[in-house]
Amino acid sequence: MKVVITDYIEPNLDWEAVELARRGVEFHYHQLKFAPLADIVAATRDADVVIVNMVPVTPDLIAGWERCKLVIRHGVGYDNVDVAALERVGIPVCYIPDYCVEEVAEHAIALILACARRLLTSQHVLEESSARGRWDFNPVIPIYRVLGKTLGIIGCGRIGSRVYQRLASFGFNFLICDPYLTAERKRELGIEVVNHETVFRNADFITLHTPLTSETRHMINAGTLAEMKPTTYVINTSRGPVVDAAALAEAVRNHVIAGAAIDVYDREPPPPDHPLFGLPNVILTPHLAWYAEEGGWRIRELIILEIDRFLAGLPPRFVAKS
Repeated sequence: MKVVITDYIEPNLDWEAVELARRGVEFHYHQLKFAPLADIVAATRDADVVIVNMVPVTPDLIAGWERCKLVIRHGVGYDNVDVAALERVGIPVCYIPDYCVEEVAEHAIALILACARRLLTSQHVLEESSARGRWDFNPVIPIYRVLGKTLGIIGCGRIGSRVYQRLASFGFNFLICDPYLTAERKRELGIEVVNHETVFRNADFITLHTPLTSETRHMINAGTLAEMKPTTYVINTSRGPVVDAAALAEAVRNHVIAGAAIDVYDREPPPPDHPLFGLPNVILTPHLAWYAEEGGWRIRELIILEIDRFLAGLPPRFVAKS
């Protein structure tokens, strides 16, 4: 059997090479994220399993495959994979939604609290006061306690539910929106759900934990931002295109909302002229909510587990659906 990795983010794949050699698997890996289609086809043509990070899996790429039987997406989302095209030729897409739940939840919580305490502005106040030789707290005032504030969670799956559980002791009121949450899961969490409009109109903080679909693309836009309170912060650690960045920048600039904290972008890395760069009250991090040493190793172990399942004739643990 032959396994090919098209692109990867690990410093090296020595561990994978040893593990797959032990299993008698032929293993090749490349860095083809920005390569021409012809190069990607050539590298993956005769692979039984193709593992992708950010390389687009398109119908043209799929057409070049001679024996692929499984695609593994290295990560939680799979919007760079044409799932419908793979379904048409009977190739399942496996993804790994359970490797960085704690990491992303922690990062989202950190961003929520950083917005609440206005940490970015506080650093500027410190630097300017130091240069001036006297304190001036006016730029950071007012700050409000989170006790009694309303946190809106859009998407209450693995990560959204962890944010809810871990912040339950902070004294937030919660508005949770997830139309796909089962009645059993709602009972387990002890929650009721509301619609998007209720979240947009009433939440002081809105944290996004949805996949990128036609339904969620630009969910945060000029219209929905206009529904929010001028004291609201938007936090996005899900997928970049869930938020219309230009509309968000305009809303922050014009004080339609109080600010935002963003870890994901339409184009990555974002271009130097990205509309959110340089704005006060906007915290930006470099799509690293997923990262911790523990999670980085966990996904590697889980991908090897999926290859073991494939070798044993078992289905993937998680299969993407179009």
